[in-house]
Amino acid sequence: MSNKPTVLVTGGAGYIGSHAVLALTDAGWPVVVVDNLSTGFRFAIPDGVPLIEADIGDQAAVEAVMRAHEVKAVMHFAGSIVVPESVENPLKYYHNNTVNSRALIESAVRCGVPHFIFSSTAATYGVPEVSPISESCPQQPINPYGMSKLMTEAMLADVAAAHPINYCALRYFNVAGADPHARSGQSTAGATHLIKVAVEAALGKRSHVGVYGTDYETPDGTGVRDYIHVSDLAAAHVLALEALMADPSRNHLLNCGYGRGFSVLEVLDAVDRVTNLTIERRIEGRRAGDPASLVSDNRAIMATFPWQPRFADLDTIIAHALAWERKLTEIRR
Repeated sequence: MSNKPTVLVTGGAGYIGSHAVLALTDAGWPVVVVDNLSTGFRFAIPDGVPLIEADIGDQAAVEAVMRAHEVKAVMHFAGSIVVPESVENPLKYYHNNTVNSRALIESAVRCGVPHFIFSSTAATYGVPEVSPISESCPQQPINPYGMSKLMTEAMLADVAAAHPINYCALRYFNVAGADPHARSGQSTAGATHLIKVAVEAALGKRSHVGVYGTDYETPDGTGVRDYIHVSDLAAAHVLALEALMADPSRNHLLNCGYGRGFSVLEVLDAVDRVTNLTIERRIEGRRAGDPASLVSDNRAIMATFPWQPRFADLDTIIAHALAWERKLTEIRR
């Protein structure tokens, strides 16, 4: 039996949440997952981890889980994440991401859960005036997705000032890759993440990859992003949990990225290299709300946590994503 307290992971059957569950269980933390399985997958939950199928807005269900499992920390991943959809359907995003987060935070306060880790995003910065982006850059979201996450950050700050709870908000850059042991990965059908789309194309699941905009002020004209391996990101969550428990008086707001950007064309060249194939690229117009470059200044997280990324290599990220995509084909047969 572990002497560590139980962690509630919301959205633990989803892409990033399932990797956090693996990182926690690998490190000996007891975990319970709440997921409504609207976008998550039961197969992503490891054997022995309880999965309660419920919506995080259902406070009675969530509080029953918190009390039954004596939960002492929440890792909150449940939410909607597709930027263009948030523009088309803002009320969905303010409900799933903001209203439901408010309910979850209230449940944590009611049940005396002292630590809260929140899955935030670089989208809270909007179109940054500088690159790389540090945590002190203005947060001016340009879409409802980013705003819904920023509102949750604001709620956490206010609640932590009023109640005995501390929190860490981790602002993700572009999450990619899959568990190195192929236990989980990006499984969503119709995903919009570039590396996921590219490996699907390499395996014949898509006919081509769209390149949205070649006229940005970047070295090759295509958008530049900071790609972070999902397992390195999951490891940062475990370190955040340890930091919150070590100093309950302190909160953290930290970027999660490698501080290095790759353009769309550089990523596609790398996928061609890793797969030894040539993926068809179709040049299309820019998408609304896409900044030219999003690269993290990651000095704060490196200074705050003993975080040592293990997979900060684009070819490795792609190789892991490819291995998972192949396994997913088998799972779905």
